[in-house]
Parts: sequence; C-alpha cells; structure tokens
Amino acid sequence: MSNIETPQPVHEGKNLKRIREMLQVKQATLAQQLGSDWNQKKISQLEDKEIIDPAILEEVANALHITPEAIKNFSEEAAISVVQNNYEGSNNQGTNLNYKCSFNPLDKVVQLYDEKIELYERMLKDKNQMIEKLEGLLKNK
Repeated sequence: MSNIETPQPVHEGKNLKRIREMLQVKQATLAQQLGSDWNQKKISQLEDKEIIDPAILEEVANALHITPEAIKNFSEEAAISVVQNNYEGSNNQGTNLNYKCSFNPLDKVVQLYDEKIELYERMLKDKNQMIEKLEGLLKNK
C-alpha cells in the first residue's frame, strides 16, 4: 500500500459555505448583495452543489470580496494550519513578522512632512507667478 493520500474531490459549495461562515456573512445577506434574483434558499442550494457554474462562482466571490480560486482551492486543514502557525506558541515566527522594523517610523513621518512642505512651497511659488502674470495683464489693459 502506498502512503500517498488521494486528494479529496473539491466541493465548491461546501467551500463557499465555510468561507461565508468564516467571514460571518449570512446566506440572506449574501443573497441581498447578489441582487434581486437571489434569496436565502438559492444560496443554500448553491452551497449543496459540488461544482458551481464559473460565472456564478465569480459573481459570488466578488460579493464576498475574494477570488473564485479562493473558493475552489479552500482547504479547512490549511486554514487551521495557518491559524495555528500564526497564533500559537511564543516562539512562533508568524506572530513576529513585523517585530524588527527595518526603518525608523519617525524618519518616515519626517520624510512625508518634508515632502508636503516642498509641495506646498512649489504650489505657493506657482500661485505667486500666476498672480504676477495676471497683474501684468491688468496693467497692460
């Protein structure tokens, strides 16, 4: 016997249901987002389908602000693994991704402030030049 596991067939409807539940979106709410042709019962029937029509899958994915591939490729085991790897244990690197910042945030604030001042000074200079031109035109009349 082989140790290789055969992949479980994708059940897009079940994947849709789990994602919708994880996003805390009710069937009726999703139906409302999809438009007047949809209702809670139709969402329930859609979640029972193993394969969802690609056009409908894209429409539903857009309503949930995800990609159709996220529904097709959803794996509850992978989602649990990601959560465990990112939130369990003090030695976990997943929770420390931004712990050591590669730049000084204060330097970024000062840089943005300086850029805004430069922009303001350029705008002020342009305004003064425009006023001078307009005054010159008025004097010539």
